[in-house]
Amino acid sequence: MIDKFRGTGTAVVTPFHREGNIDFRSLENIIEHQISSGVNYLVFLGTTGEAVTLSGDEKSAVINFAIEIVNGRLPLVIGIGGSNTRQILDTIRQMSFEGVDAVLSVSPYYNKPQPKGIFYHYREIGGMCPVPVIIYNVPGRTSSNIDADTTLKIACEIPNIIGVKEASKDLEQCARIIKYRPDDFLVISGNDELTLPFMALGGDGVISVIANAFPAEFSAMVRLCIDGNFSGAREIHLKLLDFIQAIYADGSPSGVKALMEMKGLCNNVLRLPLVKINKGLNYHISSLLSDMEKGK
Repeated sequence: MIDKFRGTGTAVVTPFHREGNIDFRSLENIIEHQISSGVNYLVFLGTTGEAVTLSGDEKSAVINFAIEIVNGRLPLVIGIGGSNTRQILDTIRQMSFEGVDAVLSVSPYYNKPQPKGIFYHYREIGGMCPVPVIIYNVPGRTSSNIDADTTLKIACEIPNIIGVKEASKDLEQCARIIKYRPDDFLVISGNDELTLPFMALGGDGVISVIANAFPAEFSAMVRLCIDGNFSGAREIHLKLLDFIQAIYADGSPSGVKALMEMKGLCNNVLRLPLVKINKGLNYHISSLLSDMEKGK
């Protein structure tokens, strides 16, 4: 079961028309581009998908559309998380999970729970959810780190939780989880720029933002890491490094949407409170893309 989530998962953006409504034609093109480029699975309604700005009806529409277009060709993961455990359980209870392979559930943010509260939060979600759950630790957004001991307790005691997307940027913490995890528990990078060293430690792959724009290149790098060819992986990593740094420099997914518009994948439209990246950074990303296309 867990093997389908090894490799590259893309945290798919939600494209919008200039008027602000969801652009389903672009979403279909993005999905097809991802599938043809060799990624291993797709993640919808995460941070990169601007899920917090979508209505309940819009979230359902994105899920149903993704299921229809993907049509079983790749595993499909959806984001269901937040700071209200009871509300998350209600959402799970009311959903049909037909066509959905797993849930990515971000750790509670804003209310900053203790480790015990985080464990009980995920115990409730794991017990309710009819599909496997991947926890998401991203302290830079939640202001609350899931420490290694808590993650390992979850891994050992909650059977339906099959992995963690680790975006703490703490490689020592990641290494401890990798070393002591059960055999059936995935440790997935949540940081594009650290994916290569993360996988050198024994990580299982990545849920990536840059793969929206460069799915073939980034998934090729991850496959080389899985094969132990870190020299080959390093070449791709260094080729993409400036892009990875640039797309986060003025907010995400603002940066990757700017890059995707340059590549003709979708409009560079975001929902407030997110706005477009600054003009200087936009020019920098455009120059990076031009240089890549010229083979520099």
